[in-house]
Amino acid sequence: MAEHGLCLCELIRLLWALLIPSLFACVVLTALLFFLILGIRLWMQQKRKDRQKSEKSPVVAFFHPYCNAGGGGERVLWCALRALQKRYKHATYVVYTGDTGVTGEQIVEGAYRRFNIKLPGPVKFVFLEKRQLVEASVYPHFTLLGQSLGSVVLGWEALIKCVPDIYIDSMGYAFTLPLFKYLGACQVGSYVHYPTISIDMLSVVCDRNPRFNNSAFISRNPILSNCKLLYYFMFAFLYGLVGSCSDVIMVNSTWTQNHILALWRCGARMSIVYPPCDVQTFLDIQLDEDEKNHHSIVSIGQFRPEKDHSLQIRAFHKLLDKMTAEEQAALKLILIGGCRNLEDEERVTRLRDLCEKLGVGDKVEFKTNIPFEELKRHLAEATIGLHTMWNEHFGIGVVECMAAGTVILAHNSGGPKLDIVVPYDGGVTGFLADDEDSYAKAMDNILSSSPENRLDIRRNARHSVGRFSDQEFERSFLAAVEPLMLTENR
Repeated sequence: MAEHGLCLCELIRLLWALLIPSLFACVVLTALLFFLILGIRLWMQQKRKDRQKSEKSPVVAFFHPYCNAGGGGERVLWCALRALQKRYKHATYVVYTGDTGVTGEQIVEGAYRRFNIKLPGPVKFVFLEKRQLVEASVYPHFTLLGQSLGSVVLGWEALIKCVPDIYIDSMGYAFTLPLFKYLGACQVGSYVHYPTISIDMLSVVCDRNPRFNNSAFISRNPILSNCKLLYYFMFAFLYGLVGSCSDVIMVNSTWTQNHILALWRCGARMSIVYPPCDVQTFLDIQLDEDEKNHHSIVSIGQFRPEKDHSLQIRAFHKLLDKMTAEEQAALKLILIGGCRNLEDEERVTRLRDLCEKLGVGDKVEFKTNIPFEELKRHLAEATIGLHTMWNEHFGIGVVECMAAGTVILAHNSGGPKLDIVVPYDGGVTGFLADDEDSYAKAMDNILSSSPENRLDIRRNARHSVGRFSDQEFERSFLAAVEPLMLTENR
């Protein structure tokens, strides 16, 4: 007994003896970290001063590693640049991009070709070499954490190449915000299209529902599900910390706002800025009674897994099963979207294989990276606009379909449910569905309704989309970023 007491006393003495050195080591390491951060900050400030000697105008930089892609996020970038250049002509504008395979001139030309957006002033491009670090394919496991840490490295590369006065993350890489705020001493803003992690994602794992971001072998295993849930909660905490560094926060929809409020807890700095939709271009399409002999169903959206193009194909297959041979001959599905990389192209190949497997290969057309005028032509000829992404943050393609005069059929969640496909002046603007059967049934109902009824819906939908125009975006965006610009001017 005495020996046990002696051992316990010796253990306590040992721990007490280690306490002081441990505290000292912690103080030293904290001091070293503090002076390291201070040194980097002073270095960055000197780089800014050196730049200001030759260039007096403030530098506004956008972090958008995929600026040459053709999605809705890229349209926000170019419209934001256009709005700022028109109001703040004295500033210099920079885009951090990983599109090293093209020139700046080609990127600007691509924006005009895809989105019909012409910038009133020049823009400088800072090309980043480490974009592969934010590719999901690099991280088969712990993808959210891997991409986020990769974005820190990519953000560091951006910061040392160009220290801006105002930094705006326009692509959702929130983990870059502390770098530019605390090391670069920049005014920091963010435009959030989609939270990196959301309350819904936590719910999916908690409820053990298989989704594209929650594979079946994890959802079936309670131990793996609990481990993933713990990982998600820890990541959500970190995401909230880095996101709260933003001086100005813009979100693209009510759905996104609800999730960012819950995670970042920065309601006073947050505002909804609906993304710009080129509604006027599509409103130019003449709206006639659609007494057509043939009908097309058109989907717009990048070929990414969350867009769930396979759901569209399966629902279309079920729709065809309900039809006569004559009705089938008069119908086709057209999938229009951008391919960002080889992974997206392989996804299109798998979708083609699914069409062949279901026997609808001759009824489905794929249109990848097509010019704007061709997109507009397909929408002008379409009867139904189709959208199937669960919890789509907003849905620019949904708005474009409505503006073009299609009868929209979107997913009963996210932005389409809360902001877009909602009653307008007491009238119907479109339809919502959430699985193969409900999509097939809704498409059948739309096609079998009278041309007059479809025309009423199309007109009402068109009247409702004015709140998503380029002009409304510019007004809201400039109002949101004004604190950043005024602070810098002071």
